[in-house]
Amino acid sequence: MKTSEYLKMMREIKDFSFATIGHDGLPTARIIDVMLVEEDCLYFLTARGKEFYSQLTEQKFAALSGMNKNWQMITLRGKVKKVSQDMLGPIFEQNPSMNEVYPGDSRKILEVFCLYEGQGEFFDLSGTPIFRETFLLGKQKEHKKGFVITGECISCGICAGVCPQRCIAEGSPYAIRQKNCLHCGLCEESCPSGAVIPAGRA
Repeated sequence: MKTSEYLKMMREIKDFSFATIGHDGLPTARIIDVMLVEEDCLYFLTARGKEFYSQLTEQKFAALSGMNKNWQMITLRGKVKKVSQDMLGPIFEQNPSMNEVYPGDSRKILEVFCLYEGQGEFFDLSGTPIFRETFLLGKQKEHKKGFVITGECISCGICAGVCPQRCIAEGSPYAIRQKNCLHCGLCEESCPSGAVIPAGRA
């Protein structure tokens, strides 16, 4: 699917865990609503008094993940920026329950952020084999994940035998169907010739 379709799906899920780095240097997460999406931006809110706000303005980066009722998960990590409070109008129109949380002029304490560049992943656990797909937002270059099989492969077939999703095809070298791979690492641990390596090192 296109990035815009995945962003629309994220809006439908709405409740996401947003992670940043706390002021103590440790990971911290909270549930935040995806308030609005456009083709090139995902919008969310926070109040200026929250630690989340100061972390976003300092780090300018966030990672989020969520899952729908069909065991379909979406993750997205990337750059964020604060945008005009003029966006509060359309956001409150699309999310009327916010009028109860921040009635009247109290909404002025809120700041709008946009995640505008990053890499996401759709991960579908509802079928067999599983299905995953990477999508990119903005000018983000793809960071390869999972594993690949190099020319060191001796075609012994051990990796294919241990793969829980049976997504390794016979050949010289053997090949992993990336869209069905769990990224569990069993193939890497089981390979007698060291031919299976992280995709980022290929």
